[in-house]
Amino acid sequence: MTDVLYRDAYLREATGRVDSVNERGGIVLDASVFYPTGGGQPGDCGLLRWEGGQARIATTVKDAGRPVLVPEEGATLPALGTEVRQVLDWDRRYAHMRVHTALHLLSVVIPLPVTGGSISAGRGRLDFDMPEPPDDREALTDELNTIVARNLEVGEVWITEQDLDASPGLVKTMSVQPPRGTGRIRLVRIGIGDGQVDLQPCGGTHVAMTGEIGQIRLGKIEKKGARNRRVYLHLDP
Repeated sequence: MTDVLYRDAYLREATGRVDSVNERGGIVLDASVFYPTGGGQPGDCGLLRWEGGQARIATTVKDAGRPVLVPEEGATLPALGTEVRQVLDWDRRYAHMRVHTALHLLSVVIPLPVTGGSISAGRGRLDFDMPEPPDDREALTDELNTIVARNLEVGEVWITEQDLDASPGLVKTMSVQPPRGTGRIRLVRIGIGDGQVDLQPCGGTHVAMTGEIGQIRLGKIEKKGARNRRVYLHLDP
């Protein structure tokens, strides 16, 4: 298995060793600071350096449960066993972290089942099982920014799969279920104690405090089918 160093969302660089290179040139390391595409969050990109060479990483995906670093076309690949230095495109990753946490807050102010979502640098969206559009988009925006301004701590809690089965309401997404098989489920918590505003399964990377999100602006709300509506949010740079 790969040691998932991206669990420390603020780790920008790390060493690793090449475990394998697949037939498409994807690089598997024994420890990865690169987050693989999943949960609507894009895979990380950046740079690998090693003695005598380097390769740009275009994205990161997951295969058989392990992150696979996908180099840019034509890149030189490190040999098996090579020790490499991983360097994230930090600005892009941090933008994803801010948007991802903002989307969790969006699911708080719109407490409806989530049917889909995506994240990019600077904006994101959630799809809701929402037969009718919100009455007051400005009020939702104000509520979001009020939570951000409280600068709540964002942390994680681990529970067993049996605990999750006993509390199915923790899962807000209708189309994607938390990955199983390890016996443990990671929950992302926003706020502490009586100040907690959200707790839900998530494997992505997040900011440490809601104040890091900055100002949120709700964008367009699109109708997607009889019951689904797509809600966009945007963040200031």
